[in-house]
Amino acid sequence: MLFNSLEFFIFLPIVFLLYWFVVNKNLKLQNFLILVASYVFYGWWDYRFLSLIALSTVVDYFIGLNIKGSDNQKIRKRWLVLSALFNLGLLGFFKYYNFFIESWIDALASVGYQLENTWTLKVILPVGISFYTFQTMSYSIDIYRKKLEPTRDFVAFAAFVSFFPQLVAGPIERASNLLPQMLHQRKFDKLKSIKGIELIVWGMFKKVVIADSFAPIVNDIFSNYADFSGGTLILGAIFFAFQIYCDFSGYSDIAIGTAKLFGFDLMTNFNFPYFSRSIGEFWRKWHISLSTWFRDYLYIPLGGSKVGKLIGIRNVFAIFLVSGFWHGANWTFIVWGGIHALLFIPSFLLGTNRRHLDDGAKEKSVLIYIKDFAQVLFTFFVVTIAWVFFRADSITDAMQYIKGINSFKVDTSSFIIFSDVLLIIVLLVLDFMRYKNIRIHFIFWILMAMAIIGSLNREIQAEFIYFQF
Repeated sequence: MLFNSLEFFIFLPIVFLLYWFVVNKNLKLQNFLILVASYVFYGWWDYRFLSLIALSTVVDYFIGLNIKGSDNQKIRKRWLVLSALFNLGLLGFFKYYNFFIESWIDALASVGYQLENTWTLKVILPVGISFYTFQTMSYSIDIYRKKLEPTRDFVAFAAFVSFFPQLVAGPIERASNLLPQMLHQRKFDKLKSIKGIELIVWGMFKKVVIADSFAPIVNDIFSNYADFSGGTLILGAIFFAFQIYCDFSGYSDIAIGTAKLFGFDLMTNFNFPYFSRSIGEFWRKWHISLSTWFRDYLYIPLGGSKVGKLIGIRNVFAIFLVSGFWHGANWTFIVWGGIHALLFIPSFLLGTNRRHLDDGAKEKSVLIYIKDFAQVLFTFFVVTIAWVFFRADSITDAMQYIKGINSFKVDTSSFIIFSDVLLIIVLLVLDFMRYKNIRIHFIFWILMAMAIIGSLNREIQAEFIYFQF
């Protein structure tokens, strides 16, 4: 079920009314309702893959209990390894099986061995599998590290794993944050609900008004890049940068806002990343739930930055390359991750990667503001160039696209559409107001709602980009 669909606008009020007016006095019934609603929400896309969520839930529920129930460190570690193998096995088969087979065949072909491609399978990628497998796996890891007590309330745990607002595209919640909220009585909070509705409207505006408006333009430019001038290709890359930001952060806003309607607080997943003054700051503000997941469960266990510069560089490349590979079974994502690693390494070596930890809201001189603005523009520029590899179908296409930008031919058939450039300006102004904690006036919420309603009249409602990851 899509957030930007008629079905969801019918589904959400029904669940909300049942939750607060029918089962509001019984915590177990509330959690059971969330569980049923989550399975309906996910099953609307393809009910066959509900068995994978159920299986992942059962496996990690019992693994968590067994890790806690043993005092033998070797046995505890075996249970943890089983959790990792199971979750990564699910993810690896459905997401990466064909990629590895095809890469192996291509590698053999490069040295003269021709094999028929008979090993690949018609595997459908289950929506959200990259998200809920990481969520359940972190539950087992935190129990192993003795940072979390396992729960014996299976319904609450199952509701945590399948919580419908963030099930298919995050944020990737930690059990230490969301699970305790499942285990304690929730009371209706009017202010929290109003904040939730505002986030839903803001997220829908970013998705259906901005991201979906840019989608056909971006698709056309990237599919036919050889036919366009360098100026148009630059515009296409910029449009994609804002498309993916509005699409993914829009989903996160809707998810967080929807969770608030039911009394839950999810972690912030985006914190105005395009106002970042460095690559380090960008990654502290972009897809925060994933970047902190890799930091806590990969980067730090490898030694982080406290094991010397050479090992530290290895760890930086590891986290960025794995992050790229997490996004999809294509070499373009790995190259995208590698580019960000190369961009991050200089500040890592100079020890400046932890700069810009402030929110930029403090009083500053005019010269400092000018410097910040220049750094924001440069960071956005290099991030946008990297996005070309993320969006392109192949590395060759990405290289040819960038080559086309460098040629910068003059083309009288300009692809600049004033209304779309105006959308970027509107987004930046509103985002900057939110960044500076300037409250958006009520009239803006009405205008946003009107724009959303108008955009929903499109014949095709586009899926969220991160559904494919």
